[in-house]
Amino acid sequence: MADIVTIRAEARDRAGKGAARAARRSGRVPGVIYGEKQPPRLISVDPRELQVELQRKGFFARLVNVEIDGTQERALPRDVQLHPVTDKPEHVDFMRVGAKTRITVAVPVVFLNQEKSPGIRRGGILNIVRHEIDLVCSADAIPDRITVDVEGLDIGDSVHITKVALPPGTRPTITRDFTIASVAAPTAVREEQMAAAAAAAAAAAIRPAHRASRAAAAARSSRPDTGRRAGDRRRTVRSRAPGRRHRAAPDRRDERCAAPG
Repeated sequence: MADIVTIRAEARDRAGKGAARAARRSGRVPGVIYGEKQPPRLISVDPRELQVELQRKGFFARLVNVEIDGTQERALPRDVQLHPVTDKPEHVDFMRVGAKTRITVAVPVVFLNQEKSPGIRRGGILNIVRHEIDLVCSADAIPDRITVDVEGLDIGDSVHITKVALPPGTRPTITRDFTIASVAAPTAVREEQMAAAAAAAAAAAIRPAHRASRAAAAARSSRPDTGRRAGDRRRTVRSRAPGRRHRAAPDRRDERCAAPG
């Protein structure tokens, strides 16, 4: 568990949008502390102090002591509203936590031994699916991080939550065995694999058509020969059409010979 930092705050006496705008005009960030069956407490904090803690990794998974007029309240940051243009904090929410409070926090994931991964050494890419993992744990035992060892991972291998050693007393909010990261092939290798798969699919599509054409040719060659072609058969049918007679043309040479000179 990380060291608990202290954030100095001032009490606010009024609630509502007008009071929040007044706090911003005075250079403060309005906020609230709630939880543990106690009434909410309106506060305002220094924007620079809040911005420093907000930029640290795992801000929403670290306990803080909110110091108000000499008293401290242990709380967990739950929400920060940012300006849509400047990204400056405009409102912050803190939730009180007790010693036995069970909470859900997003714990950052850190990957170790990337240089010992055969897949990464061969040009593979570490595809991070989850940069944070939601864990249910005690407020006094919030882990700083979750370490994932990628040593020995080759291209195509992946790491699931069941292969990761979680801190004692914690459990993930998701019950299924989800993927945390995988080693993907580089772009050039993926393109070669896609081209090879496309060529194999095209060859598989051509082979059945080739076999079908060969079977059709074999079937044609196995038919009996009738001795005449289809065109001859059509000519024979036309010559036998009913109502038509074929007469020999008269020989005019005999008539020319018998003609008087």
